Amino acid sequence: MTVRNENCKGIPNINCKMATRCFGRLYRHLTKIPRPARNLRCIHSAAVLRTSEIDGPNFPGSRSRFVHKCEFLVPENDEGIPVYRVMRNGEIMSESEDPKLDKDTVVKMYKDMTLLNTMDHILYESQRQGRISFYMTNYGEEGTHMGSAAALDPKDMVFGQYREAGVLMWRGFTLDQFMDQCYGNMYDMGKGRQMPVHYGSKDLSFVTISSPLATQMPQAAGAAYAFKRAKNGLCVICYFGEGAASEGDAHAALNFAATLDCPVIFFCRNNGYAISTPVEDQYRGDGIASRGVGYGMTTIRIDGNDVFAVYNATKAARKICVKENKPVLIEAMTYRVGHHSTSDDSSMYRQLNEVQSFDVQSPILRLRQYLDKQGWWDDNQENQWKEQSKKDIMEAFARAEKRKRPNPEFLFTDVYDDVPPHLQKQMDEMKQHVAKYPQHYPVDNHDKMS
Repeated sequence: MTVRNENCKGIPNINCKMATRCFGRLYRHLTKIPRPARNLRCIHSAAVLRTSEIDGPNFPGSRSRFVHKCEFLVPENDEGIPVYRVMRNGEIMSESEDPKLDKDTVVKMYKDMTLLNTMDHILYESQRQGRISFYMTNYGEEGTHMGSAAALDPKDMVFGQYREAGVLMWRGFTLDQFMDQCYGNMYDMGKGRQMPVHYGSKDLSFVTISSPLATQMPQAAGAAYAFKRAKNGLCVICYFGEGAASEGDAHAALNFAATLDCPVIFFCRNNGYAISTPVEDQYRGDGIASRGVGYGMTTIRIDGNDVFAVYNATKAARKICVKENKPVLIEAMTYRVGHHSTSDDSSMYRQLNEVQSFDVQSPILRLRQYLDKQGWWDDNQENQWKEQSKKDIMEAFARAEKRKRPNPEFLFTDVYDDVPPHLQKQMDEMKQHVAKYPQHYPVDNHDKMS
């Protein structure tokens, strides 16, 4: 309510209480008189009372107790986070940890792992022959793909790094789709705009791979937060390597996911190397799992070459995400048997005997041992499958190689919903130029322009 007062003459329509308050602030500022700390004493007293009542620290952001001896935490004295495993020499070590998967599921795991292995070999060699521009193999890490993919809901959203082709294969990405993408032909869903192995599929809930390292991690946290708000009963899984965990995006993603309680599984493939940089030159802590604990996330470290350990951990992590709306960090300890990519020569920074020692721990060999002991696979089936899988891959390879390149008009589309006038003008000029000088452009190798 506005009150007229003799002291407020000359100041029309002003609230006197407001004016008094403003003049009081100005007076305290000019005379350097501090504003009274009205409730400071009672707040301080309450904090002391609570601390004395529990006889322990009451500082925000920590859970601890008082000690009376100056002792530092020395990482080297810690035993380290244990590694969860299920199988040894083809046998389940503890009955309670047996995932009890049926024969068809386990055989599919094995067949997809070996199919991926064969496809890697053929596409790697095709790059060496100059038939595709780039490739990255998955040798040694197949168990992390199939074990985790099998434990997810097919509609759970996947954010990959670049070495998760097996997850797509498990979900139904065809050999033709793999080959078309690597060749960048007219049937490539990315329309030839991406490097090879940068797969993606909206139908399979697999977000297209992006080259810059770790950019998928904060995106995954954001997608998971959206899932949480939508209450759709799904979660997000984000794959990354231990090298990517050194990026700033990784720390931002983990912290956002933890503080916002996002239903996301951060799945770290710790394969020992970030291109040519070994883990001992990447970090000094106890792997990546220790960071999950540091961010307040439910965390587990597993044997990434044990497909059943991967399956069990991912299944349990998904349950936590969906039921409790909490993030989970899985660190899968594995080994990159192949080179980082076709641009890398790993013999320059590691010894052959090191690679061979891990090659015998292959997740494929270990699952084969289990199949043998169950009587679900034999050498005859192995030989037949090898021949059939290689035949299927070579046929898809041949089809992709013969297909034409994408329409050059795709250079100008898909950035805007409708092509704006300035891009339409550039497109028209391009067509006119190519039509005028066809001898200089391999137009016959591309899908026909309109």
